[in-house]
Amino acid sequence: MAKYLISFPSSAMTVTDEELAAADRDSHAVVREARAAGVWVVGGGIDESVPPVMVTGSGSVLETTYEETRRIAGGYCVLDVATREEALDWARRIAVACRCAQEVRVFMDDPES
Repeated sequence: MAKYLISFPSSAMTVTDEELAAADRDSHAVVREARAAGVWVVGGGIDESVPPVMVTGSGSVLETTYEETRRIAGGYCVLDVATREEALDWARRIAVACRCAQEVRVFMDDPES
């Protein structure tokens, strides 16, 4: 089994209000399917109204973040599946439900996590 990150930026959601309601309904149906299949690890949308902060190596909290990750926003989920093909199948389901393309990345294997 491998864990895959499936995500999209909030800017990819270019749907009407009517389509958004259907996308919400359909995407939650896919979440329920993934949970029932036992592959759902975690997921949700980034709350863009709360600014990110950085906790330094010394434990200080700074009102900043890495420049490369400053624009992380949108929806994410982590699935634990047997193959890349299975991850791509779930990404297809999510893309159809959300009405926007999904990015798929695999986590490196780490037996401790």
